[in-house]
Amino acid sequence: MPDWDSMVLVGRVARTHGIRGHVLVNPETDFVAERFHAGAQVWTQVNGLDTALRITDARVEGPRPILAFDGVGTVEAAEGLAGAELRIPESDLLPLPEGSYYLHQLVGCRVDTTDGATVGEVKRVEGGAGAAVLAVDGAQGEVLVPLAQEICVGIDVEARAIRVRMPEGLLELNETKASKRRSKQNV
Repeated sequence: MPDWDSMVLVGRVARTHGIRGHVLVNPETDFVAERFHAGAQVWTQVNGLDTALRITDARVEGPRPILAFDGVGTVEAAEGLAGAELRIPESDLLPLPEGSYYLHQLVGCRVDTTDGATVGEVKRVEGGAGAAVLAVDGAQGEVLVPLAQEICVGIDVEARAIRVRMPEGLLELNETKASKRRSKQNV
């Protein structure tokens, strides 16, 4: 059984769909059709236990898949999955072209400016592939860095390093927000 913390998030169950135990999923992957199909397996945690779920039926409506799982045949059973994370072992990820990476691989990377200054370490990636933001833990607190080619000019997942060309005022904007948060906490 794979370790929950080492698995990769590929979706979250949004809610039930219909009366036969189907669920609507908010995907956390660019490979919706490849990831969510009949016969595929995902993992979730139910009552604190890691549980494998085999997909028995899948269709996509808009950007979101509607799934049925083996053993989940009623709306009541499906309600128990609402809000659940769906994960897969990292070894099940599809290979990417050279120079590409998965967003979760950026967590833990050191972020330095093109001038050589250290910004900090990526603690999480917020948003999806279309508008992702790196939450970087730095000396002055959290810095939010847009994951855009113009800003993140060098990403080396193997070396765990990201080089950024910070737009003028971005660090100061983050410092101002952090200062306001600290002021509110002291009230």
